[in-house]
Amino acid sequence: MATVEELIINGKKKVHSTHAKMLLADLLNLNPLELLLHLDLEVTPEVEQHYYEQIQKLINQEPLQYVIGNVNFYGNTFIVNNKVLIPRFETEELVENTLHFIEYYFPQKDLKIIDLGTGSGCIGITLKKKLPTSQVTLVDISQDALTVALENAKQLEAGVTCLESDFWEKVPGKYHVIISNPPYLKQDEEIENIVAQNEPHLALYAGKDGLSCYKKILSEIKDHLEEEYLVAFEIGFDQGNVLKTMFQELFTGALITLKKDLQGRDRMIFALKIKA
Repeated sequence: MATVEELIINGKKKVHSTHAKMLLADLLNLNPLELLLHLDLEVTPEVEQHYYEQIQKLINQEPLQYVIGNVNFYGNTFIVNNKVLIPRFETEELVENTLHFIEYYFPQKDLKIIDLGTGSGCIGITLKKKLPTSQVTLVDISQDALTVALENAKQLEAGVTCLESDFWEKVPGKYHVIISNPPYLKQDEEIENIVAQNEPHLALYAGKDGLSCYKKILSEIKDHLEEEYLVAFEIGFDQGNVLKTMFQELFTGALITLKKDLQGRDRMIFALKIKA
């Protein structure tokens, strides 16, 4: 039987060293750094076969997260597959900033929160974990995506409601927090091949200008706003000015905040309205 060290050496000949270690660590239920403590460990033929099968998937340009089947998001492990978008660090920043708004402006308040276009459920489930007394609804047009979100909610013991709907189409009620990372790429926008060939286009592209999903959400959003509210969107790096204008025209009397990500690019926009 092959040892951990032998598999790592062979894997590094075919794919990036970090990826080779991550694959094997995941199969052995270890942290990648722990592999160094188990270099002489002999693995079963089944694990060896599975390892090389996964190596081949990486060679075939499948994303590492889909091959492993999960991703860490805001300290929790979320199941992902090719039915949902792979959560990015920028979306963690959206969650982080949203939590800051909530903690400052809505302290000790039971909130009704809705995550539109939830995908894997990473945004809404994370908010539920951080705000356990809140009522969280996850919405997606894709039943396949909702299946993933439901499994993540179950695995992470998050009591959320899931609803199959084209944004507001089947959504009742009003909410204190409306959050979304909708598709925002222009239909002809160039992206990495590994993304274009693997991740669901339904979760990536939003018409000629990349704004169609925002327009759809905003067209009915006033019917779903509580008197005090926070609207939080992730946005494309070049959409800040146009969305800020749209927000200012729609959310009269609200504080509009455009925020950059850690790379210095426009990435989030917020509308906040609280009683004076």
